[in-house]
Amino acid sequence: MEHFVVSARKYRPQTFKDVVGQQAITNTLLNAIEHNHLAQALLFTGPRGVGKTTCARILAKMINSDGSEKEDEDFAFNIFELDAASNNSVDDIRNLTDQVRIPPQVGKYKVYIIDEVHMLSQAAFNAFLKTLEEPPKHCIFILATTEKHKIIPTILSRCQIFDFKRITVKDAKEYLKYIAEEQGVDAEDDALHIIAQKADGAMRDALSIFDRVVSFSGKNLTRQAVTENLNVLDYETYFTSTDLILENKIPELLIQFNETLSKGFDGHHYIAGLASHFRDLMVCQNDQTVELLEVGDETKTKYLEQAKKAPYSFLLRGIELANDCDLKYKSSKNQRLLVELTLMQLASITFDGEKKNSKHYIIPASYFKSKGIKPVAIKVPNEQPTTIVETSEEPKKAKIATPDPVVQEPIPVIDLKSDTHRTSGLSLKSIRAKKEHQIRQMDVVIDPNDLPREEVKEPEFLKAWNDYVRGLEQKGERIMASILTMGTPKLNDTTIHLEFPNETLKVELERAQFPLMEYLRKALKNYDLSLDISVNEEIEKQYAFTPIEKYQKLKEKNPNIELLKKTFGLDI
Repeated sequence: MEHFVVSARKYRPQTFKDVVGQQAITNTLLNAIEHNHLAQALLFTGPRGVGKTTCARILAKMINSDGSEKEDEDFAFNIFELDAASNNSVDDIRNLTDQVRIPPQVGKYKVYIIDEVHMLSQAAFNAFLKTLEEPPKHCIFILATTEKHKIIPTILSRCQIFDFKRITVKDAKEYLKYIAEEQGVDAEDDALHIIAQKADGAMRDALSIFDRVVSFSGKNLTRQAVTENLNVLDYETYFTSTDLILENKIPELLIQFNETLSKGFDGHHYIAGLASHFRDLMVCQNDQTVELLEVGDETKTKYLEQAKKAPYSFLLRGIELANDCDLKYKSSKNQRLLVELTLMQLASITFDGEKKNSKHYIIPASYFKSKGIKPVAIKVPNEQPTTIVETSEEPKKAKIATPDPVVQEPIPVIDLKSDTHRTSGLSLKSIRAKKEHQIRQMDVVIDPNDLPREEVKEPEFLKAWNDYVRGLEQKGERIMASILTMGTPKLNDTTIHLEFPNETLKVELERAQFPLMEYLRKALKNYDLSLDISVNEEIEKQYAFTPIEKYQKLKEKNPNIELLKKTFGLDI
């Protein structure tokens, strides 16, 4: 079996032109070499797999080459790579500073590439400071790290810093396409795009995934093979899910989610991908933001077609629900149910159910005729003021003149669209209007002067008051019954006086005084009765609320309780 070299090593760039996605940094280094402006301490920082060590090696070769060397010359005697993860002590740095003093045997510069420099200890950093600030003319240090924040500021201030960015999906896909052509692999555009997305900005990861998928599918690299091997949900899954959501097909949507789980996918992965799918659909709804969609041309067409079906408000609400589910997923005890509830909510966004018509209709007369129902005669109230006719036989009782009933035709259909002053059925204005309408519809208009005003005696008043309290107790309104029994009402002519120990009890009775007064006026046949409620804080002392106050009350009634307490050592 031949020795296999992974693509990340086989296709490692040998010149700055071959480096993918770091044109700004490579151009800066080339210009620095050309104009002899290269610093002696460089710091390459950025995510993994974006070309930090590769650029350091290319730079080391370029500054030592003068054009007379062989093509395969790597200047191994001039380039020293140090892994700070395993050489992070003070002694390792001292050995390094001792080697720095010796000039190079071949070439102009000795280049020290210290990888993962953030792994150096605090003492090692301090030992390295002086050498890094004033290195010999023949020495150049290139520090590489993925975590710049862990490097002490004194080191950062001595270095020229180059921030490497993540490789874009587009650049990674183009480079994978080049590698596939070099290896004779027939790869679909969407398959390479999925690999580039899975790499998350790291070119080395993209090449490693490419080798793995090629080993699985052979020379024909398809989107299905990539999604199956990488355990990535295909675009088609989310396209189908979105169609089911827009069509409000909840059973089919839950079945599809169950099939997705049966394939080994995680519910968290599914709902997070659905939120990203909604985001991509929203991006497609504006011509200026379509370029933010990082997918293949074939998939892009599908996105544009589905974006026309999905309203903007639906996508905004869908992203909110899916993102909320994503945040709650890890803390949920029933994660599958959480995702299913979210899917049902998503499918209900555009579902109105049985739309309730807010328009009011009056049933036409034709409907009653078809059912064999005879319209009922109604009385129309007369707008003229009602006159009261008194007779000689009964001077106290009045006969009220009412207009003769008028039989109208069946009520026609009224178009209420032109009524611009309609009020809501739940507004105070509508309730007041309804009350006024009921008053106008009354057949009998009562004159306040004709209401009974019989003399009320104290025993009769107290009996009616106690009967009302017992009625409240039977209805279960024990709190109001208790409030009414806290004080003894006093009748002065037609005014009922009642005192309470605090303002709270007064407010409670004022809220419930209308049914009370209505009962008393009818029972005592006097409609001049009124209620006067006052607050007397001195009364509060008559009531015992705490255990100590209750004990003091009992002690006032029977002083022997104190003797009983002391004899048996009782406590309150």
